[in-house]
Amino acid sequence: MVSQGPRVALLVSIGVLGLWFLRALLIRLRQAAGRSGGWVPSIGISVTGFVTTFFDTLGIGNFATTTTIFRTWHLVPDELIPGTLNVGHSIAAVLGAFIFIGLVPVTAETLLPTIVASGLGAWLGSGVVARLPRYRIRLGMGTALLVAATVMLLTQLEWLPGGGEALGLQGWRWTVAVLGTFVLGSLMTLGIGLYAPCMIMVSLLGMHPLAAFPIMMGSCAFLMPIAGVRFLREDRYHLSASVGLTLGDVPGLLIAAYLVKSLPLTAVRWVVLFVVFFTAMMLLRAARREATALRLMPITPAGAAESP
Repeated sequence: MVSQGPRVALLVSIGVLGLWFLRALLIRLRQAAGRSGGWVPSIGISVTGFVTTFFDTLGIGNFATTTTIFRTWHLVPDELIPGTLNVGHSIAAVLGAFIFIGLVPVTAETLLPTIVASGLGAWLGSGVVARLPRYRIRLGMGTALLVAATVMLLTQLEWLPGGGEALGLQGWRWTVAVLGTFVLGSLMTLGIGLYAPCMIMVSLLGMHPLAAFPIMMGSCAFLMPIAGVRFLREDRYHLSASVGLTLGDVPGLLIAAYLVKSLPLTAVRWVVLFVVFFTAMMLLRAARREATALRLMPITPAGAAESP
């Protein structure tokens, strides 16, 4: 039987964080109310929030997709995109955690340590990971996801034994899950999404694919409001775009959550496979672009003066 006490404590903590973030956002909205244009978002931004969060709830992270839309149509200045993502998507992250932690009864002994580990990874590991070449990490992650997804595909086709429906882990599998979420939390600082790697990790460890959702949502519900408040205080975000994302996020989240809930196990596993293959190709493509840019970057000799 799933222990309820720790789960309730987890949900209360997430709720407090969400209310803390919401208070900070409402203060900024009140301050902006008298300014020209205020914070009224465009329909396009709200549609962006709806679409990206719909697919985010299915496991395709919304940071990369939202960034692509923002940059393609020049909706938000590049320097304000990170803050806008964290501020605009935080409410959906908190609501998603409440939905999936209540929907999928992952044991507290597995759920809480993995969520805490991802948070510690993002906080403690960011300094180390941020100094690593990002394109190499993306290349390695993309390749690893392709290999893992291939194994999962062969399992789906019943060419290899595997899979599982467990909602908790013990022993070495528990250790791998906790260490794995710590590493994935660290990689989030480089823009490497948590969702697809977490999905493949819990599936290969023998858990039900849906077990990844409360772990993913719970981790983001802790990380994003804290980051969002920081960006609000430093005024490094686009207010109307953040509001537009929030307004589009909520219906996108609710519709996609209902879809995920209603899918049978076999369909969920095929969705996971699609998400992982898609994410792997995105990572490999980003790694190739970044490696090409580094090769083309001019090297300034030591001590040489930079041109104005």
